[in-house]
Amino acid sequence: MNIEPLIPMANRIGEFFETMRNREQGMQEIAHHIRSFWDPRMRSALLSFIELHPDGQGPEGCLSPIVLEAVQSHAAQLQPKT
Repeated sequence: MNIEPLIPMANRIGEFFETMRNREQGMQEIAHHIRSFWDPRMRSALLSFIELHPDGQGPEGCLSPIVLEAVQSHAAQLQPKT
């Protein structure tokens, strides 16, 4: 799956939840939203992108810091079931 359209989507989710006063709760909500509403291929593409680009920045785009941290912190929950 192409990661390019997913990066802006993830960043928009991050923008929404970044407004929460509790940053940890915001990151949990980001991960929960991605787990709940993204299909397994989308989640796999996001996790693969971060594996290749641990700083969240690649030629395909750049993840916002809160999205990067949320996905890294909750990667196990975002893994598609096999």
